[in-house]
Amino acid sequence: MSQSQLDGQRFCLLPLSSDLSQLIGVCAKGPTRGCAVIQGPVLAFSLPRALAGPCALLRPPQLLSPLTARALAPGPGTPRSPRVGRTQAHWNSVRPPSAVPLSQLESAQSGCEGRLLQHGRPALYVLLTCLSVKRIAGIFFLPFIMSGFAPRAKHGVNHMAGKVLQSQSRFNWSHLAPAELKDRHVGLQTTRMGRGKPHFTLEGHKFLIFGGSIHYFRVPRAYWRDRLLKLKACGFNTLTTYVPWNLHEPERGKFDFSGNLDLEAFIWMAAELGLWVILRPGPYICSEIDLGGLPSWLLQDPDLKLRTTNKGFVDAVDRYFDHLIPRVVPLQYHRGGPIIAVQVENEYGSYNKDKDYMPYVQQALLQRGIVELLLTSDNERDVLKGYIKGVLATVNMKTLSRDAFSLLNKAQSKKPIMIMEFWVGWFDTWGNQHFLRDAKEVEHTVLEFIKAEISFNAYMFHGGTNFGFMNGATYLGKHRGVVTSYDYDAVLTEAGDYTEKYFKLRKLFGSVLATPLPPLPDLAPKTMYPAVRPSLFLPLWDALEYLNEPVTSNIPVNMENLPINHGSGQSYGFILYETSICSGGHLYVHAQDMAQVFLNETIIGVLDDDTRNLDIPKFKGCQLLRILVENQGRVNFSWKIQEQRKGLTGFIGINNIPLKGFTIYSLEMKMNFFERLRSATWRPVPESYSGPAFYLGTLMAGPSPKDTFLRLLGWNYGFVFINGRNLGRYWHIGPQETLYLPGAWLHPENNEIILFEKMRSGSAIQSMDRPNL
Repeated sequence: MSQSQLDGQRFCLLPLSSDLSQLIGVCAKGPTRGCAVIQGPVLAFSLPRALAGPCALLRPPQLLSPLTARALAPGPGTPRSPRVGRTQAHWNSVRPPSAVPLSQLESAQSGCEGRLLQHGRPALYVLLTCLSVKRIAGIFFLPFIMSGFAPRAKHGVNHMAGKVLQSQSRFNWSHLAPAELKDRHVGLQTTRMGRGKPHFTLEGHKFLIFGGSIHYFRVPRAYWRDRLLKLKACGFNTLTTYVPWNLHEPERGKFDFSGNLDLEAFIWMAAELGLWVILRPGPYICSEIDLGGLPSWLLQDPDLKLRTTNKGFVDAVDRYFDHLIPRVVPLQYHRGGPIIAVQVENEYGSYNKDKDYMPYVQQALLQRGIVELLLTSDNERDVLKGYIKGVLATVNMKTLSRDAFSLLNKAQSKKPIMIMEFWVGWFDTWGNQHFLRDAKEVEHTVLEFIKAEISFNAYMFHGGTNFGFMNGATYLGKHRGVVTSYDYDAVLTEAGDYTEKYFKLRKLFGSVLATPLPPLPDLAPKTMYPAVRPSLFLPLWDALEYLNEPVTSNIPVNMENLPINHGSGQSYGFILYETSICSGGHLYVHAQDMAQVFLNETIIGVLDDDTRNLDIPKFKGCQLLRILVENQGRVNFSWKIQEQRKGLTGFIGINNIPLKGFTIYSLEMKMNFFERLRSATWRPVPESYSGPAFYLGTLMAGPSPKDTFLRLLGWNYGFVFINGRNLGRYWHIGPQETLYLPGAWLHPENNEIILFEKMRSGSAIQSMDRPNL
C-alpha cells in the first residue's frame, strides 16, 4: 500500500482474534466506530497479496508487554505521549514499506474511541480500512495463515531480546569504559530530549546502567579480582557497593581501611577491570549487617537519636565523613576514577523520623567534595517519604508490577528510571527455610528492564559471607539473626561459583550488547579435607584468665557501655556476668539476645525474647550465679535499631530483689585472645561435655589449600575459628548446615581450628566440596 493510497483515509487498529465473527462485525460497523488501539508484543510477517490491498502491518514504537506498558505509564499530571520509546523520526526511518507513519497512527487514534484494550497474550496489529465483502471473506483464511506463527509466543527470553534489537542497534558502550575515557567533562547525567523518553548519559553518550552488587567486606580480599572479573564477564558494566561505618570505625575515632576493608583498592580494581562504580556510603546502609552498618558505640548515649539531625548523631557522622569522603573524592569520575554516582543514605522513606535529615546528609557529601550524580534509594511504597528534591530518586523491587512506578512518577516524571536494588534472591535467618528464587523469573524481569530501557542493579550479584559477628537481624515479633552465609541465592554463589542465573543473564546480555563478552574466568577448585576430630578442649571457665581484665560494677552494664576499647564499649560477641547469691527463688532477667544461666558451672536454663524468668532451686551456702549473654546480631532495619543494646539491659533480681555486685567479662574473641589461649592448659576431650567450651583440632590442608565447606555434624551451636579468623556462627536449627572456608585463609599443611561450642560437644568436623544452605 503506497503512501498516496493512505492519504485522506481513516483507520482503526484491531488485534487479530480467533473470534473472527466478532472481528468481521466490528469491521462492518465502519472505521469510525468500535475502534481501539492495542498495546502489546507484535508478530511481524508479510500477508498474502490477496489481503495486502486495504491492510498493512504496523510496527509499534517499542516491543512492550501490556504489563510493562502499564508500569511505564506517566504519573498523574504528566502528558501522555503516543510514542512509547524512540522518536517519531527514528521509527519513520526504520519502518517497512507497508508500515503506517506514526503521524497517521495518531490521527487514527484520535478518530477512534481511544479506548485501550490490553491482552494478556501477544497481539498482531493490523491496520484495516473499510473492507469490501471479498476482502472480509479473505479474513477467514487468517487462521491458516496464523497457525504457522503460533509457536512464536512460546520462544525463550533471548529470542525475544533478539526481536527487540531487530529494530534498533545493539548497545555499544566500549568507548565508555573507564580506561577509554581520558578527557572527562560530563559525568553521569539525566537527559530528556523534547517529549522523548528520559535516559542517562555518560560523557554525553546515552548509557544504560547494568549494575551488580558485591560487598568488599564480605569477600576475602584475595578473591576480589575473581568476583569482579565474573561481574564483567557476565555483561554488567557497573559495580555497586555499600560502605559499613561500623567496620571502618570500630572504636570512636579509630579508623580501619586496611586488608579486607581497603575500600580504595577495591574501587581502583573495579576501574582497572573496566567497571564503573556507584558508591553507597551511608551512614546507614541496612545490608543485613549489625545495626545497619552504624557503630554500636552510638548506643551509649540514650538521648542520641539514630538517623536524625540529633546533635550527637550529626557530630559522629561529620567526624566519620571527614575521614571517609577525602578517600572517596579522588575516586570520582571527574578526578579520573570510576565512581559515577553516590547514594545519599539508604531507604530513609521507611524510617522517616526527621524531615531535615536527608538534606543534611546530602549537604554533608557536597560540602566535602562529592561532585558526581547523587541519588536516593527507597522501596516503591516509601519513595515519596525518602526522596530529596533535586536528587535522583530510585526504587527497590523484586518484580516489575503494574503500578511499580506510580509513586516514583509523582516524585519525578522527567527522570530516567533506575532500580537501585533488583532483588534476585533474599537473605536467610536462623530457624527459617532457605530462600530460593527462580532463575527464569529473574531473567524475564531483566528482559523487561532492558526492553523498557530501565537501568538496574542486581542485588546481590555476589553476596559473600557474614564472617565473624557482622550479621544483622530482623524483628517481626521475634528477634532472628541473619545466618552466616550471605549467599542470597545471588547470581554467583557464596563461594563465587556460577549459577543458572549467571548463565541466563550472560546469554541475555550477550544478545543485546554489540561487543563480545570477556571469556569466563575459571572456577576456584573445591575440595574435601580429612575430617577433624578435636583432641583438646578448654571449658569457658578455665579460659577466663586469658581474657582482658574484667569490669566490676554494682549493677550490670550492657555491652555498649562497658568501659573498654578506649571508651567505645563492646560491639560483638559474648558478655559474662557473675555475682554471688545465697538463696534460690524466682529469677527475672532482661537480657538481649540469648542468655545461658549457670549456677557455678551447671546450666539451669536459657533465656531469650520469649523467656525472661526461671526458678533457681534451693541450695546450701552461697553460689556463683553466671549469666552468659550473646549478641546474635543487632536489628538492621526499622525503628527497632534504636533499641539494640546487648547484654543485661534491664532489671535483674531474685524474688523481685535486685542483684548487685557484678564481675563482667567481655568475650569479643579477637585474634589476640586466641594467641593468648595457645598458652592455656588444654585438657583431653571427654566423651561428652555440656556447657560452653573451646575445642582444638588441626585441619590438614596439604601443600595447596583450596576452598571447602565445614559441616558441624553433631555439634549444637557456636563459632568456628581458623588460624584465629572467625568464620561465623553455626546452629543446628538451620537452615544453614555448612560454613564456607576460603582456601586463601588456609596455610599449607597444618591449620589450627578452634570451635567455641555453647551447648554440648559433638564428634568430628567434616569437610565438603559443596555447600548445604
